[in-house]
Amino acid sequence: MITMNALRTTRTLVASATAVVLALGSASLAHGAVPADHSDDDQITIGIKFDQPGIGLKTPDGTYTGFDVDVATYIAKQLGHEPDQIVWKEAKSADRETMLQRGDVDFIAASYSINDERAEKVDFAGPYLLAHQDVLIRADDDSIKQPSDLNDKKLCSVTGSTSAQNVKEKIAPDAQLQEYGGYSECLTGLENGVIDALTTDDSILAGYAAQDEFKGKFKLGGFEMSNENYGIGVQKGSELKGKINTALEKMVADGSWDAAVEKNFGPANYQNEPAPKIGVIVEND
Repeated sequence: MITMNALRTTRTLVASATAVVLALGSASLAHGAVPADHSDDDQITIGIKFDQPGIGLKTPDGTYTGFDVDVATYIAKQLGHEPDQIVWKEAKSADRETMLQRGDVDFIAASYSINDERAEKVDFAGPYLLAHQDVLIRADDDSIKQPSDLNDKKLCSVTGSTSAQNVKEKIAPDAQLQEYGGYSECLTGLENGVIDALTTDDSILAGYAAQDEFKGKFKLGGFEMSNENYGIGVQKGSELKGKINTALEKMVADGSWDAAVEKNFGPANYQNEPAPKIGVIVEND
């Protein structure tokens, strides 16, 4: 039989042991120890495109390549995160503001053009690249030397693209607009002569043209039909904006920005603009 005195002694020992555990736990946290269930606190989550060669591409072996990937990796390093601490998330165009507002990602680098509508919902660091709407044509095609030459040509872009509509409505109204489900379909049509030109941002076009299977087959028109200021998206009011701007300035100063441009766009003879100055947005005419 357990006596009342024995029960009291047991309760006292348990209470004392609990107090010691809690005290040790508090001391550990006070000295910066990380609880076991927060072992991934050193990770940073970044949104990129998964389907844009030269910009942001998830390869079949599960790695990530592209200019935006290189820029984001550099920024993460400046923020104290090694490459193996980065969690990449796909940031589709229609989802980017929502992902930032919900806190699904820390920042987004995904051919993310800065405009007034988006800036009402999120903040932008940068810009870090000034792109332009352009066309991609076959390397041996000398019939398209200026935007107006697109009249009566078969012009391709993806379904719902504003780029093709911009050409059709403002630049070459007689262009024969062909809308395909993806850029890869447009490229196949361009390669086979079914279409004459593909239009979207020149950086995206250069990324496709730089792929091994397309090297030497296509060229950029160099028409600069719009200004697209790519920025790094962050939550409204986030202190990351200033830190990312500092990282971008360092990337330009130490030559890493130029190296990333050459690595990802060089094979397409992409005539890129110089690195833009932080906070300077080049408006469309």
